[in-house]
Amino acid sequence: MQTEPAAGLTRMRDPDARDKVVFSVRNLTKIYVMGEVEIQALRGVDIELYAGELVVMLGASGSGKSTLLNILGGLDRASGGEVRYLDQDLTGADDKALTAFRRRYVGFVFQFYNLIPSLTAKENVALVTEIAAHPMRPEEALELVGLKDRIGHFPAQLSGGEQQRVAIARAIAKRPDILLCDEPTGALDVATGRLVLDVLAQANTTLGTVTVVITHNAAIAAMADRVIFLGSGRITAITRNATRLSAAALSW
Repeated sequence: MQTEPAAGLTRMRDPDARDKVVFSVRNLTKIYVMGEVEIQALRGVDIELYAGELVVMLGASGSGKSTLLNILGGLDRASGGEVRYLDQDLTGADDKALTAFRRRYVGFVFQFYNLIPSLTAKENVALVTEIAAHPMRPEEALELVGLKDRIGHFPAQLSGGEQQRVAIARAIAKRPDILLCDEPTGALDVATGRLVLDVLAQANTTLGTVTVVITHNAAIAAMADRVIFLGSGRITAITRNATRLSAAALSW
């Protein structure tokens, strides 16, 4: 199944902007202290993320990929190093500044959908559009993910894949510059996972959103512009795909 972009949405991905650095990360470290034990989750990470690209971060559980994603999204702070978003230094930002950063620029998609059971699909998406500066209408966002006929349904009336697509609609409805996805297909079967990945790829292409997908599933790497491999809190390799496979072509 291929979903079509909603009417009125403009393709914003600019090939000429692909060299523009959106995120710059230098010597990033993260240490968690548990009693007398220190756990070093990130160990001197250096990366750059570019405008309009789709990146897959690949690594086993405990490799540091979720920690890195949370720091990029302003959900967590680094122990050392530097994180810059365009001209903003996020390293020393306080809670108020990080909240403003998340609200204005970042959309999140997690493995579990975190929908409010008592609200319809449209109402779940509207929770974000009511606080965003220049949002889509909830109907537009749900049409973009192929759910224009399900806007009045409650989460319990939707399949797992449909609930995840509502979560994606909620994330993209505020037109974020960055879309951060933590194991978005982890709770789904293969066929449904492909549908969800197709929606993410279309959001990346249609809206020009920098999209980062973290996963332990190596097959998903083929749909990315670049693949960043993590292990033991370090970047172990970065590769670029000559072409991006469609989600429908993936198998695992």
